[in-house]
Amino acid sequence: MLDLAVLALYFAGMMAIGWLSRKSVRNEEDFAVAGRRLGPLLYGGTMAAVVLGGASTVGGIGLGYAHGLSGMWLVVAIGCGVILVSLAFAAPIRRMRLYTVGEMLDLRYGRQARLMTGTVMAIYTLLLCVVSTIACGSVLSTIFGIDRLVAMAIGGSVVVVYSTLGGMWSITLTDIVQFAIKTIGIFFILVPVALYRVNGFEGLSLSLPASAFSLTSIGGDAIAAYFVTYVFGLVIGQDIWQRIATARTERIARWAGAASGLYCVTYGVAGAVIGMCAKVLLPHIASRDEVFSSMVLLALPPGLSGLVTAAALAAIMSTASGTLIASATVVDKDIIDTLRARPAAASLRDDVNRSRLFLLVLGLAAIALACVMNDVVAALTIAYDILVGGLLVAIIGGLFWRRGNIQGALASMVCGIGVTIGTMILGGDIYASLPIFLGIGASFAAFFGVSLCFAAPSSARLDQWERRLAANQAA
Repeated sequence: MLDLAVLALYFAGMMAIGWLSRKSVRNEEDFAVAGRRLGPLLYGGTMAAVVLGGASTVGGIGLGYAHGLSGMWLVVAIGCGVILVSLAFAAPIRRMRLYTVGEMLDLRYGRQARLMTGTVMAIYTLLLCVVSTIACGSVLSTIFGIDRLVAMAIGGSVVVVYSTLGGMWSITLTDIVQFAIKTIGIFFILVPVALYRVNGFEGLSLSLPASAFSLTSIGGDAIAAYFVTYVFGLVIGQDIWQRIATARTERIARWAGAASGLYCVTYGVAGAVIGMCAKVLLPHIASRDEVFSSMVLLALPPGLSGLVTAAALAAIMSTASGTLIASATVVDKDIIDTLRARPAAASLRDDVNRSRLFLLVLGLAAIALACVMNDVVAALTIAYDILVGGLLVAIIGGLFWRRGNIQGALASMVCGIGVTIGTMILGGDIYASLPIFLGIGASFAAFFGVSLCFAAPSSARLDQWERRLAANQAA
């Protein structure tokens, strides 16, 4: 009962923040990007919160259980991706004052690229929200013994409610609370208790084979796939670009973002260590997605187990809310607005209400999809493979190669997605690195080959693009 009370208080607090923060939403910019005025503490905490979700917590601990210390590489790759995008790309992304990745491709190539990008990005962000909803259901159902579908509905509904009420403002405030809770729960409670239960690192080394302490026991192919998929995926992901847009200055986006990436790396190591301790204490767990919950039930007394469960849910729900608002923004601006013009008489309040409606509908869709999927790491891998295979070359090529044109961009997207998905289906192994490498290769060849077969972009488009890129440079 004590654990249930802790979770009920946590859920109530999240929804209360959403209700109170709704008053801060005056226009669409407030709803979508928190008014573009977050300072270093708010920005850094929320960046770490949005990338460390169900796959990083439940999935990362499960990988540590299955592969030992090398199970950290998934989350370490995520941290490296955050560092890269913060140091190399955050400044120009923020400088352009965009809402979506598709808006950037519209400026660079044209509206057709925006529609295609929006479609891919909507699928990617919605799948990430589904991953978090699955993980939320896994934790709640194991800890409290409730039906998994009911657990998904409960956790998903809380996220939908506070996200719909306050948009990015409520997501930012809840993310900071969730960041604090998961830091305490994982680093200061579960890691020390887990190590104590196995008699420290010395006991761990005596109880596990030497391979559990190898950094490569998960396999070089898997490590390569993690870095290619997640590092590049974070560089071009809508959820990351939209979060970068919330920073008050380029300096904040760069350095507070890099600090959050370092935090992610340590989080990955902590998750692997917890998984290794669980392997000693609970060697016969059937599903790695149940390792976290099983470890909490075994190692912690009532009250503390509720707090650590809240920590896992904090990680999961922060990602769910961030990807949900990203999906809603993409559908609204890159798909609907591209297909039909927005009514000229629409007010700022109409824009916010429309954004809320998209967020609500997509949130309910994510809960429904979560009910028919199972493996959080598998779902995450599919989402990132589609994103990177389809969009990486067109986005990076557009930033650095003036000769790239709309025909090359569209060809790269179609070829990259087709080859990535086709190889995953034919190979039968979604965790392999081959699909993403072949997808990127096909996308690269199509982008450069097709671009050279058609006329270069007009000087007017390139001039407009470069003016936008240079705008607000001192901000």
